[in-house]
Amino acid sequence: MDIAIYLHALTALFVIIDPIGAALIFNSLTADSDKKHRHIMAIKAVVISGITLILFGNYGETLFSHLSININSLRISGGLLLFFTAFNMITKAMDFSRSGKDDDISVFPMSIPLLAGPGTLTLSILLFSHTSEITGTIAVSIAIISILTLTLLLMLVSKYLKKIIGKTGDEILKRFLGVILAALAIQFIYDGIKNIAF
Repeated sequence: MDIAIYLHALTALFVIIDPIGAALIFNSLTADSDKKHRHIMAIKAVVISGITLILFGNYGETLFSHLSININSLRISGGLLLFFTAFNMITKAMDFSRSGKDDDISVFPMSIPLLAGPGTLTLSILLFSHTSEITGTIAVSIAIISILTLTLLLMLVSKYLKKIIGKTGDEILKRFLGVILAALAIQFIYDGIKNIAF
């Protein structure tokens, strides 16, 4: 496994998925649910997201090549999409209304758009496209699994996490991660333009 690729992917995924923020949203959506239902929803959301990100990351570029879309065009458009996501993280408050007691929230909104939304799917393709060897592909896959495992653990203890961090701490963290994600988005756009131009 390539440690450098793993750490790069881990950092990028942590920023855009925001496991702490996702766990706090999960807690607000399942506040009235029993422990068993919360655990089932958390596990389902993480499994669905993991499969989606790894499959789309590995085969999304092939799909785009069949559609005659250059990977550098994807880097630019993906960078713009990530920047839009970062801009919203910094300037807007995410509002998710509380679900019913037994509603299935694993696909929407937990998996899509929170854990495996358009920004994360684009990032997944970009990360896998930067790796030409099997060790790099394994590193990115393990990074996805690592972040989603962390997210799962935080969702399972989200009631306690909410008490520790609180709303103010979550807002500060969200905006800080948004700034990092914006810088990452600009780097993707720069790489795409540079590769097309030269």
